[in-house]
Amino acid sequence: MTDAADLTARLIRCPSVTPEEGGALVLLGDMLNDAGFEVHRCDRNGTPNLFARWGAKGANTRAIGFNGHTDVVPPGDPASWTHPPFSGHVEDGVIWGRGATDMKSGVAAFVAAAIDFTRETPPDGAVIVTVTGDEEGPGRDGTIAILDWMEANGERMDVCIVGEPSNPETFGEMIKIGRRGSMNFHITAKGVQGHSAYPHRAKNPVHALTRFLSDLIAEPLDQGTEHFDPTGLQIVTVDCGNPASNVIPEKVTATVNIRFNDSHSSDSLTRDLTARAKAVSEETGVAITFDTHVSGESFLTAPGPWVDLVRGVVRAETGIDPVLSTTGGTSDARFVKDHCPVVEFGLVGKHMHEVNERVPEAQVRDLQRVYRRILEGFFA
Repeated sequence: MTDAADLTARLIRCPSVTPEEGGALVLLGDMLNDAGFEVHRCDRNGTPNLFARWGAKGANTRAIGFNGHTDVVPPGDPASWTHPPFSGHVEDGVIWGRGATDMKSGVAAFVAAAIDFTRETPPDGAVIVTVTGDEEGPGRDGTIAILDWMEANGERMDVCIVGEPSNPETFGEMIKIGRRGSMNFHITAKGVQGHSAYPHRAKNPVHALTRFLSDLIAEPLDQGTEHFDPTGLQIVTVDCGNPASNVIPEKVTATVNIRFNDSHSSDSLTRDLTARAKAVSEETGVAITFDTHVSGESFLTAPGPWVDLVRGVVRAETGIDPVLSTTGGTSDARFVKDHCPVVEFGLVGKHMHEVNERVPEAQVRDLQRVYRRILEGFFA
């Protein structure tokens, strides 16, 4: 059998800090090609991406897919690590290195499971593997580029599992069936500069902006929905850059991050904040404008056959009834959801992005078994 733990260590030894490929996708491509997968590189604008399919393609072919990434965040000071961050060191049943949790182990577990499954019990359908080198970076030319390539080449998935570490503390406790949306408002309030002793001759943008921000946080935007917590709004910075205490500044800026549930969209939130800003501007005479950046909309894969299959396998393998969750930040599932129903299940994520990132070998092999049973269940 293909050993996912050994493959994890080999992938860690590929120094694939975003946007470098580091040899990780070459390693996976060679393995999958040798196992009978049709392999393509879908690189775009210098971002490395891989697509692999076992089986035929076509509208009438059942296809299950996986999405993951081999790029990692920078390791920081290597001297702070117990073992070098790209050594893939294995000791006492633990694999050390950057990407051990997030998420070379998840990629290794699915690739190993898929290779063994298609060799031993060739299914009547297709198994698809998509891996990007740009999940930890801007994300513009990663999974989006793979999905664009798939559409242009007639490739499709009926369902997909994303291998992000989904469990907070214990393997098997959580499956992600959706994610909150995320967007940033970069706000500018522009008034009239003046002497602080003669405020009637000025229009203080700080006063107007603080009134606007106070209104935003005065009450929750909602109370949550069936599968989502209440929308969260955080003021993350307010900047004026005024060194003088006797000058009313002309301009002040702020940034607000909103993590929103499925009772909102980026458009509805933009309309809401625009109306609030207009009201304050009319009252104070200070112009309040903003630019927005949307990382992703909220989405939900409603409980049904696909969610039930994954949940049943996790329960059978771990003895734990996993929670169906939409918590956490964003992931590339926000792109996959436009293609097909998607869930996230992977390892325990408590060591991701840390110095001394590490994962037990046994847990990687447990995940390999979960993925293998999901493949069996999908084609049963």
